[in-house]
Amino acid sequence: YDGLHFTIGTLVLNLERVKALDSWLKTTNITLTQVNGQRKYGGPPEVWAGPAPGPRCEVFISQIPRDAYEDLLIPLFSSVGPLWEFRLMMNFSGQNRGFAYAKYGSSAMVSEAIRSLHGHMLEPGYRLCVRRSTEKRHLCMGELPADTRPEDLLQVLQGLSEGVERVSLKAGPGIEGVAAIVAFSSHHTASMAKKILVEAFNKRFNLSVSIKWHSTVKPGPDESMPPPQPFKNLASSPVKPQRCILGPTLSPHLLKPPSIPQGFCRAVGGPSSLQSPHPSCSSSCSQGLKASASSSPTMLLCRLCEMQGFGRPVREIHYSHAGSDGFLYFTYKVCIPGISQTFTGLVMILPGPSASSMLEEASQATAQQVLQALYHNQGPKKK
Repeated sequence: YDGLHFTIGTLVLNLERVKALDSWLKTTNITLTQVNGQRKYGGPPEVWAGPAPGPRCEVFISQIPRDAYEDLLIPLFSSVGPLWEFRLMMNFSGQNRGFAYAKYGSSAMVSEAIRSLHGHMLEPGYRLCVRRSTEKRHLCMGELPADTRPEDLLQVLQGLSEGVERVSLKAGPGIEGVAAIVAFSSHHTASMAKKILVEAFNKRFNLSVSIKWHSTVKPGPDESMPPPQPFKNLASSPVKPQRCILGPTLSPHLLKPPSIPQGFCRAVGGPSSLQSPHPSCSSSCSQGLKASASSSPTMLLCRLCEMQGFGRPVREIHYSHAGSDGFLYFTYKVCIPGISQTFTGLVMILPGPSASSMLEEASQATAQQVLQALYHNQGPKKK
């Protein structure tokens, strides 16, 4: 078992970057919350004076070097003014995905951040692209049945997605059927709903609806400058594989969504459960581990178990619910024949384009949690 512990540690850790980030977190006492897909600071931070930010108070940051983390980014964007929230998008390998969001207390501060930091060279060859985040909170749903009632549609949407606040219907020339304007509590919840509602209505209700953004906010007087153009980064140095040092933090919002009203459509069920051996397991696993930043957690877990003679992992994954934070929750149970411990837990993922893609992402998140448990826990013993 010690060999497995050592193998996981050496394959998924980038010690230089992990130590720098960990040292910065200890020095500053800053807390980062990680869920699958992103790592968040604040929202609000522990010390914040004033109300929560309104619309047009967030910047979108792209072209971030994949091995740059909050220890570099948060101080940089805090130099403009206090940050209410900072979100760095992450992938399963522990690298960032090249973009992040920073939210300030005012729209004017956002404009200052764009003027000051767009084009900033974070590392040689890497210039950041900083733009105002869209933060749209309204979706337009088209091609709904003519007899749709707003109260029924509101209840349906609240059962499918979090953050739905109100629904208004409209009809007239050029509108096929009935269209609805749906207001959400945040841009994040609206964007998550936009990804899943078309397929959800088609699969569950046999309705083909259209979804697009509905803009209701006009640019303010401090937003007259043209949008910044992205830079072409010249650096292309490879990034070493890393391990994300912060474990998933589970949301306290575990309430079930409201039931679907009778008469609107048939009852709605969650994505089907999945129980099978890991699909990535094959005879090729016995050829040994080949460390790669692009290796999936599922493949890595399979290869580790084959190498140690534990046998092929068997998983069981079930859809649980949609959280108020815009994430989908899945429960899992993983059994490894050669280990006495059964691994159970809860993972969160961002909604995807299809049920199969979401189950695959939940599978990868499950494998990552099991890998972390194997690395940190000395308890499980070989049978």
